[in-house]
Amino acid sequence: MAAKDIRSTSGSATRQEVRDTDLGTAPDELELASKPAEPDALFGGPRLGPVGWLRWLWRTLTSMRTALLLLLLLALAAVPGSLVPQEGRQPAQAADFRRRNPGLSSLLDKLGFFDVFASPWFAAVYLLLFISLAGCIVPRCWHYVRAVRARPPAAPRILARMPQHVRWIARDTDPSEALLTAVDVLRRRRFRVATEWGEDGWAAAEKGYLREAGNLLFHLALFGMLIALAMGSLFGTTGQKLVLEGDGFTNTRTQYDDFSPGTLADGDSLEPFGFRLKGFSATYQRTGPQRGTASSFVARLSYTEGDGGTPRDARVEVNKPLDVNGTKVFLVGHGYAPVVTVRDGKGNVAWKGPVPFLPQDGNLRSVGVVKAPDAVDTTGRPDQLGFSGFFLPTVLLTKDGGWLSTFPAPDRPVLVLTAYHGDLGLNSGIPQNVYQLNSKRATQFKDSDGTPYARALRPGDRMKLPNGAGSLSFDGIQQWASFQIARNPSNGTALWSAVVMGAGLMASLFVRRRRIWVRVRPHAGSGTGTGAEVEVEVAGLERGSSDRLAEEVEEIAAELAERFLEAPQDTSDSRPEERL
Repeated sequence: MAAKDIRSTSGSATRQEVRDTDLGTAPDELELASKPAEPDALFGGPRLGPVGWLRWLWRTLTSMRTALLLLLLLALAAVPGSLVPQEGRQPAQAADFRRRNPGLSSLLDKLGFFDVFASPWFAAVYLLLFISLAGCIVPRCWHYVRAVRARPPAAPRILARMPQHVRWIARDTDPSEALLTAVDVLRRRRFRVATEWGEDGWAAAEKGYLREAGNLLFHLALFGMLIALAMGSLFGTTGQKLVLEGDGFTNTRTQYDDFSPGTLADGDSLEPFGFRLKGFSATYQRTGPQRGTASSFVARLSYTEGDGGTPRDARVEVNKPLDVNGTKVFLVGHGYAPVVTVRDGKGNVAWKGPVPFLPQDGNLRSVGVVKAPDAVDTTGRPDQLGFSGFFLPTVLLTKDGGWLSTFPAPDRPVLVLTAYHGDLGLNSGIPQNVYQLNSKRATQFKDSDGTPYARALRPGDRMKLPNGAGSLSFDGIQQWASFQIARNPSNGTALWSAVVMGAGLMASLFVRRRRIWVRVRPHAGSGTGTGAEVEVEVAGLERGSSDRLAEEVEEIAAELAERFLEAPQDTSDSRPEERL
C-alpha cells in the first residue's frame, strides 16, 4: 500500500458549519433544567392560564440561574450568623451584644439575626434551594441514563467541517477490513462505537461520559449535604457547660448551662455518659511579637460511658474533641475562678469556694460576681452580701489609675472588688444570671470619704466591710474550662457528601467529553481488486476547546495508518480544489 493523499485541518470550521453535528443535548454539562419560558402575556401574546403560569413558575424555579441565585442567597444569609452572636450557641455573648448595642439590637431582633439559622427567611431560602435542586437533578439523571444507553450519533456527511480532521488515501486495502480495523482501534481506546457498513461505511465513537456523571454526582452530593444539614438542625442537640477543676458533668438536660435541642430532637434521651475535669493547663508565648498567644490548651478528663462504667482518662484539646458514641465534647474556652471565703456580720461563713470569672480580652481580664444569699448582719437579721469586680492574671496599674492585664498567665494576679448589701433578689424565686449582680434594690458600701468601697486583693489578702458587716478573703485561684457537648446524627452523611462532591467535581473538571468519526469508502476513480484505493477520514469534535483533541485525532489516524502498514504523509501542498 502507498499513501497517495493526506490532508489535516484544525479549527477551520465555523459554529454554523458544525451546528448539525454539535454534541447538542448529549448529557455533558447540560443545564440544570431547560430555560424558563417567558410568559407570553408580557409580550402581548395569548394569556397564560393557571396551568401555564404554574408551568412557567416551576421552570423558573428549577432553572440553573435560579439554583445559582438561591445558592448565593443562602451563602449571604449565613453571613449574619457569623457576625452577630447567636443566642442558641453564644448566649453570654449575645446578651453582652444587646447590652452594648440596645438600639441596633432591637432592629436585629426583628430581622431574626440573633437566631439566623432558625429564622423563617433563612428556612424559606433553604427550602426553595432544596426544591430547585430536586427539580433540576431528577430530569438530568433520566436524560443521562437515556444518553448512556443511546448509540453514538451517525457520522456527518462532510467530516472536513469538523474542528479536527485528517484524510488520506491508501492502496491495496479492502474498505470492510479497514472499517473493522478502525472499530478495533477505537474500542481499544475505550470508546463506545457504532458502525454503518457499506461502500460509504463509518464508525462513530464517543467517550467521556464520566464528565456528566461527575457533574450529576456533584449535584447529588450537594443535595445530600443539604439533607444532612437539615437532619442535623432537626435532630441534633448542642449544649454548653462550664466546669471547674475537680468538678464533673453528667450528660442530662438539667446539667447544662445552656441547651439547644433540634426542632424534632428528644432532649431527654441523651447519650448516657459523664466526665470529671481533673485539670486544665495552658501555655503561652513569653517573648517575641506573638507574646501572650496561646500555644496549647489541654483539658484532662476522666469519663465513663453508660451507667457506672469503668472510668477512662482522655485529653481534650482545641479541634480534638472527646467522642462518646457519636456525642462529641469540644473544648471551647477557659478562664480563672478566684477562690474566696465570705463571712457575714456574725463571722459565719456565708459562702466559700471558687467563683468563675468570664474573660473579656486576650489577656484574660475577667469580670464576675460573688453572691452570699444567706448572710446576716451584726444583729442577726438577713442581709444579703454581693461583690462585683474583675480579676487580672498579670496586673499593670496605668498612670491614669486604670487596671490592665498584660499577660494571660497568673504571674501577678489581683482581684478588684466592690461590695453591696441588702435585697439582691437572691431569694425572690426569680432565676438570675450567675454572672451578673442585681443591685437595683441593694446598697453599695461606702468608704469614710463617701466614695464607693473597693479593694484590690492579692492571694491571701482579706477585705473587711465597713461597720463590721462582714469580710471576704482571696484564698487562691482555680481554673475552669467550658465545653460544648454536641450530637449531630448526620455527621457521617455530611462527610461522605463532601467526599463525593470532591470526586464529582474532579471528574467534571478533568474528564473530556469528545466524539470521533472514521469514514472509509472507495476512492473516486479507483478500481477494485489489486491496487484499489480507499479514502480514510478521521474527524473529532469536543465540547469546549482543547489542544488534546487534535493530538488524539492524529494519534488515531497514525495508528490506523500503521495498521494499514503505512503512515499518513502530509500533502498540504495539494491543489485547493482537491480539499474537502
